[in-house]
Parts: sequence; structure tokens; C-alpha cells
Amino acid sequence: MSVNNQDLKVYLDGLLRVNEISDYCPNGMQVEGVKDIANIVTGVTASQALIDEAILRKADAIVVHHGYFWKGESQCITGMKKQRLKSLIENDINMYAYHLPLDVHPELGNNRQLADLLDIENVAALSSVKPIGVVMQGEFPVAITAAELKERLKAVLGRSILLEGAEEREIKTLAWCTGGGQGFIEQAADWGADAFITGEVSEQTIHIAREQNIAFYAAGHHATERYGAKALGEHIASQFDVTVDFVDINNPA
Repeated sequence: MSVNNQDLKVYLDGLLRVNEISDYCPNGMQVEGVKDIANIVTGVTASQALIDEAILRKADAIVVHHGYFWKGESQCITGMKKQRLKSLIENDINMYAYHLPLDVHPELGNNRQLADLLDIENVAALSSVKPIGVVMQGEFPVAITAAELKERLKAVLGRSILLEGAEEREIKTLAWCTGGGQGFIEQAADWGADAFITGEVSEQTIHIAREQNIAFYAAGHHATERYGAKALGEHIASQFDVTVDFVDINNPA
């Protein structure tokens, strides 16, 4: 069995509220391929490695968080971009990408998925940040130390974690933004979070954490954003008679 590629586009665009969210790239179908989709590969980024794996698996479509055509990048189809698009077009593979819409979705989104993995309760959007859901807030049922949260992140995400802050500090309330969300640390501190979790760190982030007295965790851009694409794929499989495989292309960043 299969699903029509345009029908899948309409369904995903509606599910993820694409028309309501302003973004840095086009969301939805970025490359059109074969009309009937039976096999889908999901992943974090539409890298050449993911495309090659999709070709090996005879996928009809790829669904990712990080796609193409970002604002500010060259519009020329040369080099790496040419090779990626050539691989997709020659193999008639549809490519769908959902950036901020997949970050903020209240059930399938990267932020919600990370909260579930860490057993965070009373999850809600930090209302001072738009779009709603790009930064979340919540709490642990029982306070844990900063060191214990670091170990929990390490166990869940399977990678080393950068912690800025005293290891013995008590963590009860926290805010988080998966991926490259370090710039939201001040909003998290203003809200009163004991800790802020994101994927990346910048030089100034450390100074802000120290001066705002908030524990800061950089847990990896890729590592914190694996779970939205995976959850979306599982949802697609539950709604359509297609096979869906999540492919994790390792990335230490």
C-alpha cells in the first residue's frame, strides 16, 4: 500500500501548522519525487549520508528536521547542494522538511520529546518567546542536583554533556530549547529556571549563565533533535499504510 505524495504533504503541513509559523526555510515538500509513497526514511538532517541510506533502502520519501534552502545561503545549485539534489531527483525521492514546526509541536516536537525522555512534568511553552513552543518550561517532581541532571542527560542522549554551574546545585524548575537555542538562556533566567538545556554553546553563554546564576547544559544539537523526526515517522506509520524507518546519522555536534 502507499500514500500519494501530495496527500502526505497536505496532511503533514496541517499537522505541523506550517502556515502559522514563520521560519528561516520553506517547510513541507522541498523536493518532489514519485507520486506513490510506500517506504519512508526519517532523519535529523538531509545530508548526503542520509540520502545514500534512503537509496539503499529503496525509500520513496525522506522526512527530516533540517532540510534545504535556508535564508541567507547561496541560491546557486552547485557543489554539495547539486550532488544532494541530483541524488534525490535521479532516484525520484520526495523530500519533506519541517524545521520550527517540528520543534514546537506539542506532542511530536523535539522539545516535547526531550521533556518526555527526561521525565519533566507540568510542561508548557515559555510564553515570552515566539513562536510558542520554541522554548519550554517545566519541573521535576522531586528536585535533583545539577550533577544528577547531567548524568541523566548523558544516559538518555548517549553523549558527553557540558555543564556550567555548581554540580551540587538543586534543580527543580527548568527551561529548554533543543538544537541551537543557547540564545534563549536569558529568557529562561528571567522566568526563574534553575537550569536551561539546549544543544549548543557560544562563548557568551557561559558568562550569561554565571552572571544570571542559572545552570546551563549544552547537550548536543543533533542529540537533542533526534526524537522529533523519529516521533513524526512513527505517527506517519500509524496514519498511513506505509513503512517508516528512522535512520540516525551520527553527528558529535
